[in-house]
Formats: sequence, structure tokens, C-alpha cells
Amino acid sequence: MQVNGLHHVTAVAGEPARNLTFYADVLGLRFVKRTVNFDDPTTYHLYYGDETGEPGTVLTFFPFGTTRQGQPGRGQATRTAFVVPEGSLEYWRDRFAEHGVEHDDPTERFDERVLRFEDPDGQPLALVAGESDVAPWGDGPVPEEHAIRGFHGVELTSADVDATAEVLDVLGYERVAEAEDRVRYAVDGDRATVIDLVTGDSRAARPGAGTVHHVAFRAADEDEQDAWRERLQEAGQRVTQRKDRQYFQSVYFREPGGILFEIATDGPGFTRDESVDELGSDLKLPPWLEDDREVIEANLDPLEPPAEAEGGESSADVEAEAEGI
Repeated sequence: MQVNGLHHVTAVAGEPARNLTFYADVLGLRFVKRTVNFDDPTTYHLYYGDETGEPGTVLTFFPFGTTRQGQPGRGQATRTAFVVPEGSLEYWRDRFAEHGVEHDDPTERFDERVLRFEDPDGQPLALVAGESDVAPWGDGPVPEEHAIRGFHGVELTSADVDATAEVLDVLGYERVAEAEDRVRYAVDGDRATVIDLVTGDSRAARPGAGTVHHVAFRAADEDEQDAWRERLQEAGQRVTQRKDRQYFQSVYFREPGGILFEIATDGPGFTRDESVDELGSDLKLPPWLEDDREVIEANLDPLEPPAEAEGGESSADVEAEAEGI
């Protein structure tokens, strides 16, 4: 058994409007779903990905507004990396400079060119030049020849490197390379197949804005998810019961290195309650929260979906033009 790569990554953010502007307007990801944290409906749950939010492309956020600043460190996923086409990093370096995004110069690691940067909450991110089966989103603000094409992988900073490596082995990952302070693991999936396990010392993590909440791996369906739940329990992991997340089904476990993992099903997907053209345009609630819609909406800050860009024009540009700025 092996997982088919990453399903999604969920992180914590501050202000929801700032989060939306950065990921939709600057990174050019599609805003595929606006819903709420099912465990805390006073908070948005925002999803970004490719045109339809395919597994292996989706970065999601709980934007808690005035929550405390977090600190990535031991016991967390500490960097999420996206794929961009070869030859695109110079475009992105210039784009980041134009938008005031904190970033490094491109470097090489494992024979790949990497551009590391941070989002407005200080979350570490990276772009990796390479190939992907994910098609670019044609209506975004970034030219298609440079647009993000799903995940490359994640970096894990474990509090118990050997124990986390054993869990990766259970999930079907194989050790494929080693360099400096990290070991690279990969699975034979169709996208988002890479995990870098950091082996050096690191500072202690502090949950909050700018940190990753959990990392989800793919299961084709509920039957495969059940098989994974059984396999993980046999390996000594304490796995939750299935939870209905509307767009996928989830089980969770915290591996011995402190990182929260999830196994999520590929379906039913984000078009179960919106057409492809309308993704992200309205607040969507699960049936068990629908009766509370009026109260929920009153507790959420207004959040306008980004306009589809034409000729590289972002929703921020459109709003500024409309206001005569």
C-alpha cells in the first residue's frame, strides 16, 4: 500500500481578506471554496487550488483574524512547496519584488531550482521549477506559462525524526535522497509526491498565524481510507473515526513526531455544491449548519471573491480602478 501523494495542506492565517488577496491575486491560485471551520463556525475555511481544486493542489486556511502569531518549528510541517514550469523562477522573483513579498534568490537543492518566500503571516513557502500533470488556471492573474501547477511537496520538521520516518514508510514513502539537513522521501503518485524530512535541530513550534495545522494524504475512496485506518492502527497510530468534510471524508492521527496527519478521500470534490464557473463565489455551509446561516454570516467579516482577471489584471486592480484610485 502507498498513498497517492498529498491531498491538501491546511494552515492558520490572520486576516481573511489579506489572505485572499495574497493567494488569489499574488500567487494566482483559484479561490475554489468559501465555507467555515466546521468545528468553529465563527471562522472561515478558505480553499485555494487549481481550476477545480483537484487533490494535490489545494492549500486551505483557517483565518482567525486577530489570532496570535505562530512560529514554525518542531512538530509541524514547516514549508509547503508548489510546482512552477521550468524557467519561471525569474518571473516569480520579479513578481514578488513588485508586490513586496519576502523572498530569497533562487537556489538549488536535489538538482532542482527553488525559490523560497513567505506569505503575509510569515508562513514559509517555496516554488520549485519542474513538471506537473496539473493544468494552469487560465483565468488567473498570472500568465499561464508561469502559473502554479499544484504542490511539489512539504517539508516536515519532526520532534522525533526516526519515528516520523517510520510513519512515512507505513504510508508507502521511500527514501530517495539526502542533502545537508534533510532527507527526501517520495511515492510513485501522479502529483505532490515529495516530502523532505528535516534532520537538524530546530526551534520549538508555536501554533498560530503563519503555521501549518495539518497535512493530508490521498485515498481514492472510503474503502481505501478504511484500509489505511486499519493499517495505521496496526502500526500503533491512534486514528480518529471518519469525519464528513463535505468535499472529502477525513480521518486524522498525530504521528510520534508531533505532526497532525490526515487521510482524505479524493471525492466528492468541490463541485458538489457549486458549478466550476461559480466556485468560491458564495458562502457554502454543510446541511447541519444551514439553519444557522443568518447567525454565522453575521459573525463573519464580509469577503468579496476575487474577480476573474483579464490580461493579468488582479481583483485588487479592478477594485482600485472602480474606486478611482
